[in-house]
Amino acid sequence: MITRFAPSPTGRLHLGHAYSAVLGRKLGTRWLLRIEDLDPGRARPEFVDGIMEDLAWLGLAHDGAPIVQSGRTHLYAEALERLKEQGLVYPCFCTRADIAASLTAPHGDAGSAYPGTCRGLKDDPERRARVPHSWRLDSARAVEAAGGLPCWREQDGRLFEARVEMIGDAILARKDAPSSYHLACVIDDSASGVTHVVRGEDLRPSTPIQRLLQTLLDLAEPTYVHHPLVTHEDGRRLAKRDQAPTLSAMREAGVDGRALAEQLTTGFLPTGYRLSGH
Repeated sequence: MITRFAPSPTGRLHLGHAYSAVLGRKLGTRWLLRIEDLDPGRARPEFVDGIMEDLAWLGLAHDGAPIVQSGRTHLYAEALERLKEQGLVYPCFCTRADIAASLTAPHGDAGSAYPGTCRGLKDDPERRARVPHSWRLDSARAVEAAGGLPCWREQDGRLFEARVEMIGDAILARKDAPSSYHLACVIDDSASGVTHVVRGEDLRPSTPIQRLLQTLLDLAEPTYVHHPLVTHEDGRRLAKRDQAPTLSAMREAGVDGRALAEQLTTGFLPTGYRLSGH
């Protein structure tokens, strides 16, 4: 079994990251580290260093050299070109404000809230050369080309079948980001031979669009392990933006990292934390 831990270097790791990393290391006979640094506005080298420090403190050793997404953009561009050749993507000139103004209840991260403003536009290379734009998946054409809506199996044996509303015209690339999370994720998982995707249950909604991309690009389908999230005792999610207690702060407070990792392996959390749904 080949698993991976794929943090974004946009802040320091917290207990939820540690829980996911420990589960992936426990499950995988090979456990890979991938640095998802495609957000130029937020990714920082010092946070990459922090990831390495935190994993070493936990006693978690990854196999092989880390995979760094910013050095692999040519692979994402090639995949996007394949989708362009199939007529499955289109340029979108809408800003976030444009989209928000056209919706009453935006939701989701896979493009399901996008109203399709640019879907029927005739391609205009001159406009694309002048105006910043993104590339969106034409979800209706993509589902037809894939032979139907995708499904996937989780490690516990449950089979999930996507519904139409789960798949929208997801952004696959932008001017300021050479690839979206969805496209880069499936390309790297396939190239690394990942057999089991271990990640939080909050990312389960990303799975339908990623399974669709895997089918369109002839990539192998991994097994998915969507685990519960670590939350505060009152149920609040841990999040970088909410300044959740970091692993570095726990280290400075004298916590034994290896003992913490062993504790997480058995499913027990430090006082003040619990797993979602428990």
